[in-house]
Amino acid sequence: MSGFGTAAAGRGAGWSVWPAPAKLNLFLRIVGRRANGYHELQTVFRMLDWGDTIYLRPRDDGRIVRQGDSAPGVAEADDLTVRAAGLLQKAANVAQGADIAIEKRIPSGGGLGGGSSDAATVLRALDRLWGCDLGVDALAGLGLQLGADVPVFVRGQNAWAEGVGERLTPIALPPAWYVLVAPGIHAATAELFQASELTRNAPAATMAGFVSDPFLQGQLLGNAFEPVLRCREPAVEAVFAALRSIGTPRLTGSGSVCFVEFAERESAERALALLVRRQPSGLIAWVAAGVPRSPLLDALETN
Repeated sequence: MSGFGTAAAGRGAGWSVWPAPAKLNLFLRIVGRRANGYHELQTVFRMLDWGDTIYLRPRDDGRIVRQGDSAPGVAEADDLTVRAAGLLQKAANVAQGADIAIEKRIPSGGGLGGGSSDAATVLRALDRLWGCDLGVDALAGLGLQLGADVPVFVRGQNAWAEGVGERLTPIALPPAWYVLVAPGIHAATAELFQASELTRNAPAATMAGFVSDPFLQGQLLGNAFEPVLRCREPAVEAVFAALRSIGTPRLTGSGSVCFVEFAERESAERALALLVRRQPSGLIAWVAAGVPRSPLLDALETN
């Protein structure tokens, strides 16, 4: 799989290009449930150097138009990027509109935050292109209306997260590289949250304990959705079995993408080569680097 695009080549005048990086959940615990049914989570969000690419072009007629078919089966009005642009337009009382095109790499239903990251990039980039200057806090608040994962992408920092994932504390993480494997299935988050076998009362972890050894703590704290998804989806269980040949596999988010962490790029690339040789052809696997902050922040600084 390729990295981010670097230019809006071939799209004509007026387009700008923006990264929408994927994330990993280095662990994910459910420590309680609110009266309204929402789950209290603990997790660490890790930004990656890989993901989707968003193309934007301001319009003078005020319309928000999705170009292409980047989200098959999703109506334009329901697309998170279109909704994000509409929220910002209303909040900032902007007369301009925008064309939105997406180069998708992040698999849907993989637990990598693709839709949330796309929406966050639209918020940050259109805030710049439209001259809104609402500020990160206001944009994160708009993002929360779209989904619990959107604010972390708006802020663009690796973070310890609690609540429904919206209470964020920046966290410093050591360099790491990841072998990721997509089983090719869409994990239905809402359905998994309702699973009777899901553990909802895990003991709370501490940020200090995690920081003491992120690699080990990530493995020990685990992911509440892992046993549920491995039992329900043979394809996920098969990926776990394959990944054990190169390390200790983990699940990100509510699935279905699985990963193994390495301290050096060379180790990750060797492990990927070994994995591909040992497994049947057609395995969707790649290497991505964990980064200190979102590539979107770099793009905002240089554009």
